[in-house]
Amino acid sequence: MSEAPPAAPVRSVALLGGGVMGEAILAAVLRAGVPAGGVAVCERRAERADELRDRYGVRTTDDLADAVRGAEVVVVALKPGDVRAALTEVTDHLAPGAVVLSVAAGLTTAFYERLLPEGTPVLRVMPNTPALVGAGASAVAPGRSATPEHVATGTALLAATGLVVAAAEKDMDAVTAISGSGPAYVFALVDALAEAGVVLGLTRDRALELATATFRGAVALLDETGEHPVVLRERVTSPGGTTAAGLRQFDAHAVRAAVVAAAEAARDRSRALSAELEG
Repeated sequence: MSEAPPAAPVRSVALLGGGVMGEAILAAVLRAGVPAGGVAVCERRAERADELRDRYGVRTTDDLADAVRGAEVVVVALKPGDVRAALTEVTDHLAPGAVVLSVAAGLTTAFYERLLPEGTPVLRVMPNTPALVGAGASAVAPGRSATPEHVATGTALLAATGLVVAAAEKDMDAVTAISGSGPAYVFALVDALAEAGVVLGLTRDRALELATATFRGAVALLDETGEHPVVLRERVTSPGGTTAAGLRQFDAHAVRAAVVAAAEAARDRSRALSAELEG
């Protein structure tokens, strides 16, 4: 297998949208080595713009066209419903060869390519909320004009958010269902385990503390050993023991099937949202 091409250094980035995920991307971009003086953030809420400027030392503006002028990479971190108007506003002001990186959920690279100058490299990224603490899982899908070098550049800029993998765009709805929506599934399971602790007589605070630490430790063990989760599950499941009794209830209540069904529903909703947003 050939190695990925090295990422070209980026010295200027425009970030359209300074919300929670936008700030996570901003912090990652700065940790990737882009100088603060080379970053422009378009944020139309004055108080939020001041906050980002004071915290990170970047330039802020409420003018989309002003933000993108001269930028090598333009990160679109707007609400999906606001993207069409924003692209119309900036299309004539993009620097030649500028890469457009979208973290707006549900919008395909083809949508961007229809509104931007012919040949604009577009990268579609599906991040998730743990990116806020550097523990995210993101996938990057290239549009028609994006090269492996463009993908490497996008991956390098996002590296500080956590795991970043390359993906085909046809797989992005599945990525959305697994890593995009996945944190919510985990939070629901942690909450359920903590609730079980309360039912069994623990205080709510202690039950949540134990449930959270259990998930954290199990994931760390999975990650650090590289063992398949089935192998690790079998190691903690003694024949006729307490864990085996508990897992029988997982089977009886179809927990595994419910997780698969949840992912399928999330994938289908992702497809429907794309159709609604781009129609």
